[in-house]
Amino acid sequence: MDPSTGHGYHGNNLFSILSRSSSERKVLTLNVLLLGDRQSGRSSVGNALIGGQEFQTGACISGVSMTTECRLLRRNFPGYFRRQGAESDLTLRVIDTPPLLPQPQRVHELCPEGVHVVVLVLRADLPHLNTHLEEHLETLFGPEWCRHTLLVLTHADHLKEAELQPAVYLTQTTDSLRALAEEVVGGVLFLDNSCDWPSIRGQPLRDRLLRLSARNHHTVLTVRTEVSI
Repeated sequence: MDPSTGHGYHGNNLFSILSRSSSERKVLTLNVLLLGDRQSGRSSVGNALIGGQEFQTGACISGVSMTTECRLLRRNFPGYFRRQGAESDLTLRVIDTPPLLPQPQRVHELCPEGVHVVVLVLRADLPHLNTHLEEHLETLFGPEWCRHTLLVLTHADHLKEAELQPAVYLTQTTDSLRALAEEVVGGVLFLDNSCDWPSIRGQPLRDRLLRLSARNHHTVLTVRTEVSI
């Protein structure tokens, strides 16, 4: 599927994602929401996506996450892909969030048009922490959340130490994480924290987002602002 076609519809919302720059080159804009528990690597994944170090990362202090409020960063990638022989830009609007799930109203304020892709960041070495996520996501977005979600499992270097292949790990992990991995349409991406993956994994991450959004014809998830989490 061509990642640059169409406009996004969800319910009664229309979000025109294709525009033209001053040089007449098309621009595709995608809204990306990062979700996950503390120390899962959300902010590092955000840095990989935008190709920088603007999102604050680091160890928790007394159990308090470095990320305490939602933050939106925007980055344009000129000529990221080609369509019908012409170059098109990719613009990512990435929202980093505090641990667990943010308040719906705040997400809506930062992203009133809706969310194209949800990146759920969890730790492969701490699978027991990942419980009731499906229920929370459905509360935030409704039943369509899984069609727009990519699961990223960080600290995958622990699998190497245990000589465990990712596919085998998913069959042996907790029931809740295995069910989550099977439910998300965007699939599962494993990241090794023992290497400098934010710099080398940026483009593969962006490519996965682009393919997932194209699969959904660039439709968006609408935040349910009438609920509280």
